[in-house]
Amino acid sequence: MKHTDLGYLKYELKNFEKLPIKIWEDALEASKHVARSIALAIRQKQQDGEQIVLGLATGSTPIRVYEELVRMHREEGLSFQNVVTFNLDEYYPISRESRQSYWRFMHDYLFDHVDIKPTNIHIPDGTLSMEEVSHYCEQYEKQIALAGGIDIQLLGIGRTGHIGFNEPGAWETSPTRMVRLDHLTRHDAIKDFGLEDDVPYRAITMGVGSIFKARTVYLMAWGHHKASILKEAVEGPISTSVPASFLQKHQNIKVIIDRSAAEELTRIKSPWLAGICNWTDDLVCKAVIWLAQKANKPILKLTDEDYHEYGLSDLIIEQANSYELNIRIFNHLQHTITGWPGGKPNADDSHRPERAKPAKKRVILFSPHPDDDVISMGGTFQRLVDQGHEVHVAYQTSGNIAVHDFDALRYAEFMYEHDRTQSLITPEQEKYYQKVIKFLNKKAPGDIDIPEVRSIKGLIRRGEARGGARFTGISDNQIHFLDMPFYETGGARKKPLGEDDIQIVADFIEKIKPHQVYAAGDLADPHGTHRVCLDAIFEAFRLLAPKDFMKDCWLWMYRGAWHEWAMHEIEMAVPMSPQQLRKKRLAIFMHQSQKDRPPFPGDDSREFWQRAEHRNRETAEMYRALGLAEYEAMEAFVRWKGV
Repeated sequence: MKHTDLGYLKYELKNFEKLPIKIWEDALEASKHVARSIALAIRQKQQDGEQIVLGLATGSTPIRVYEELVRMHREEGLSFQNVVTFNLDEYYPISRESRQSYWRFMHDYLFDHVDIKPTNIHIPDGTLSMEEVSHYCEQYEKQIALAGGIDIQLLGIGRTGHIGFNEPGAWETSPTRMVRLDHLTRHDAIKDFGLEDDVPYRAITMGVGSIFKARTVYLMAWGHHKASILKEAVEGPISTSVPASFLQKHQNIKVIIDRSAAEELTRIKSPWLAGICNWTDDLVCKAVIWLAQKANKPILKLTDEDYHEYGLSDLIIEQANSYELNIRIFNHLQHTITGWPGGKPNADDSHRPERAKPAKKRVILFSPHPDDDVISMGGTFQRLVDQGHEVHVAYQTSGNIAVHDFDALRYAEFMYEHDRTQSLITPEQEKYYQKVIKFLNKKAPGDIDIPEVRSIKGLIRRGEARGGARFTGISDNQIHFLDMPFYETGGARKKPLGEDDIQIVADFIEKIKPHQVYAAGDLADPHGTHRVCLDAIFEAFRLLAPKDFMKDCWLWMYRGAWHEWAMHEIEMAVPMSPQQLRKKRLAIFMHQSQKDRPPFPGDDSREFWQRAEHRNRETAEMYRALGLAEYEAMEAFVRWKGV
């Protein structure tokens, strides 16, 4: 797959993008591209009898790059004998053995799986005394220089705009040093540490000046949650408030991003401002909605003058006059609204999102975690059940890591007391309960749960999921738990998607033979679980494509607690009344372990029901502001067209 130009326009981006960017359809293909570039450089140096020095990053961004390098080592004979590495940063203080340490991260994902010489690995030391750090940092810089300098430097970008751990305020010539971590950076690290109080306040990092000495820099970004800060780094002024913006001065930088991370760039969000557009139907719709929002007018009130004032004169010249164009886009949006997500029986469906036949459909609602179903599409879930469709909900993962230890302990102690007071406990059960209770009472931050604890946490999530699904109206035989293996590591870091995961999903789809499938297309999920679960569904669809029943199976994608589809992307919008919205809230309340303070809240401190209601009301308000009917709330969907 080649990097995409999205077919939008002949780019004239000099006034916008100050760094060279390649946009890929997804992070996997982009990561493979970076890995292949690194492998090519390694082999070239090997041919010349020279070593190559790599500057390496940690975090979720480079994981697939490392996985591809490991694959090439195993399957294509890529050797790392001539590779010297210097890592960007490390938490301070932290031991190498800690599961959150970047020393451990690099060995887990790369070093333990290739033939690199241990003496060629350099990672900042998080075990030093405070008095030793300054001298150590000076020596780290000297080691890089003695190795000949960094040939290729990998970077991610944090939501504060940091590169390495160079937080806002870092200066352009800063060297390797100890830094204090920004609150947002520490908050993002909760997924690895469990509690914010356990995240270190400091780190040792290569400086901006250190990074600038690299001959080639790859800046990578995946996902919608990186889109805003990426735009600032790429299109904004050079500023200490966005350290990544300093890279605008680097002589050989390559910015590699996926489509989601590109969403806020001018060439994607409003490409008509960047150059001459190829006006596809999708882009016309996007432009008219953008204009209505900029002018603060309903679509049908837009005038020729509005199009001229906001730089869309070409659209009027090429497409039609404003009156005809406005009506066309208004009708398109009107046709996305339906109170019949499973299709309206005995109705003309030529302008409806879903087919009228069959009138009663078999439906699978895939939920990556045990609460995404009611959080993301609880109102549509209710509609499908109330309108008589055979709805099956399939929870793809156990969700066990997202249960607080104190909840697991409370449940374990309850069951132990119950069985003991009822004289039901056996010696084996006594041993089991004591093992669980002892582990939870002594558990240290970052410890991986033992299987018994994972089982209890998984059962808590199962019970809550059943409660939410039953509240929506389906029976127990329509509630399914797939427990995909990739998730079951006991920690935030998951295994790659495997054939077993895909087969589980494919077997379930083949068993139900659905007419409709709903899946989480929310790729902004900060933990990556939604992405893996969606990939499993895509692969299952490809695997099952030759089957006859698949010819009549449509896949609709919803988004989760993090953000909603853009207005021009929405293909089905399902309205909710105040009563339906309240019922959705009560279904979310069934997930008590995720209420008040979920273990992994992401970048939003509100409860999931609050986020969902705000997002659903916001979608309805956007439709109203564009001149369409006013509803209490709406859930939005996009249909997957396949590949």
